[in-house]
Amino acid sequence: MPRLVNRFRLTQNPRADILSGLTVALALVPEAIAFAFVAKVDPLVGLYAAFFMGFITSLLGGRSGMISGATGAMAVAMVGIVTVYGAEYLFAAVLLTGLLQITAGVFQMGKFIRLVPYPVMLGFVNGLAIVIFLAQLTQFKKIQGAEAVANTGAHTGDSGHSAIDVIFNGGWLQGPEMTLMLGLTVLTMVIIWAFPKIPKLGTILPASLVSIIAVSFLVIGFDLDTKTVGDLASVAGDLPTFHIPMVPFTLETLFIIFPVALTLAGIGLIESLLTLTLIDEMTDTRGRTSQECVGQGIANATCGVFGAMGGCAMIGQSMINIKSGGRGRLSGLTAALALLGFILFASTWIEMIPLAALTGLMMMVVISTFAWASIRMMQRIPRGDAFVILLVMAVTVAHDLALAVIVGVIVSALIYAWKSAHHIWVTVGYNKEDGHKIYKLHGSLFFGSITQFKELFNPKNDAEDNIVIDFGGSRVWDHSALEAIDAVAMKYKEAGKELHLVHLSPDCALLLKKASHMVTINTIEDPHYGILVDYSTALEKG
Repeated sequence: MPRLVNRFRLTQNPRADILSGLTVALALVPEAIAFAFVAKVDPLVGLYAAFFMGFITSLLGGRSGMISGATGAMAVAMVGIVTVYGAEYLFAAVLLTGLLQITAGVFQMGKFIRLVPYPVMLGFVNGLAIVIFLAQLTQFKKIQGAEAVANTGAHTGDSGHSAIDVIFNGGWLQGPEMTLMLGLTVLTMVIIWAFPKIPKLGTILPASLVSIIAVSFLVIGFDLDTKTVGDLASVAGDLPTFHIPMVPFTLETLFIIFPVALTLAGIGLIESLLTLTLIDEMTDTRGRTSQECVGQGIANATCGVFGAMGGCAMIGQSMINIKSGGRGRLSGLTAALALLGFILFASTWIEMIPLAALTGLMMMVVISTFAWASIRMMQRIPRGDAFVILLVMAVTVAHDLALAVIVGVIVSALIYAWKSAHHIWVTVGYNKEDGHKIYKLHGSLFFGSITQFKELFNPKNDAEDNIVIDFGGSRVWDHSALEAIDAVAMKYKEAGKELHLVHLSPDCALLLKKASHMVTINTIEDPHYGILVDYSTALEKG
């Protein structure tokens, strides 16, 4: 059984967490800038969001080792309100987003992430890996200032919005520029792969940090002409200041920001809790979903009053952290504080980091994130599950992660309902002493199986006058099932035959409209379960 993570323990390995946090901080800079451009806000708005989200969720969230920051999926949902009403309305919406997420945590709604089937998780992971890969291709194109970055979309695929467009919209580097970019990217990947194999040294420093430093020194030392972080935007800034959103506090404002806030809250929680689940599996520990909802909410609410764009968990940076040895809360705290330090004191140095080094790092994340085993298992799993995996992957690449997960869950539920609808049957027996014909029902009785349930009985052609339907091996799920039982009961009554319903739970008997008097109550053997219908029906009868 996975071990439950300690609520507020900072670290078990300070050196690993600090070094891993520094690596993550370096990768966060171009991420935050690119996502700010996607949301059409100032780059510092994205950098401040990365700081607040990373620091607060690392301190108060439900999953140590998970990194949060400004993300593309949320940035895409912000564009509309920024374009029409301006950044101040965005900050108000982010504040409300945080309050909604805190509410979800207080009412323990995070536990519903358990309803996400495993095929959806596989599709989510694989689709995200593809999107991260596609988004890295933007670095092999010419960038001309902020507008060009905004038009290429998110940097690493936490967005996934129209990710495949990057292949077709042109602007590729040519000749020596492309060769140098490819060479440095591959070199970064080779260092990350080879460095851990060096005896002793490979276990002291994270390979990701070593690769970024080595490639940066190579570019600076040989004065190689390649794109750097500074080509995206300046990362220099001051400390964030407290800033109440400058919007009218009216119902009209609430009507404007509430739909946006609700969308952002849903996207943020879905991505964060799925990332939490993935890290749980990787580390064989278990995070706290409700606590993570509250932590994400506090972080977003703080962003709203400090002029930041908000965000959620970032699977790419979380994978970098985990692969680099970061397991404790200290890793996320280090990343956030280092990012703030970059903004305040080291912007000149950070702007010198070649984008090829960060691209190579993210390419290795792609390789480690993709569930390669899912390709081999496609022929061995049910076709419905294989379809769900491919569907979630496709929607993730074509649109975004949140929609992909919602679609995957709905389709999985429909497939399950269709299969369950065909797994209902009866075994027939006789009680010679009482002259009863006994139908023992097996399977789930719900809206999907009621047609087949009705076809199991033929009141006019039953030779016996005393019929028993035994529900001991069945489960009545919903109001449609009750209506079906009533319909069968009425057909037997019209045929002039006596029907007995046995081993039916008391709440079913209470909610039946026409056949309640046919239920034989046995307080010892009858099942006890709550049927999923409106109990006001029972109160009306009573």
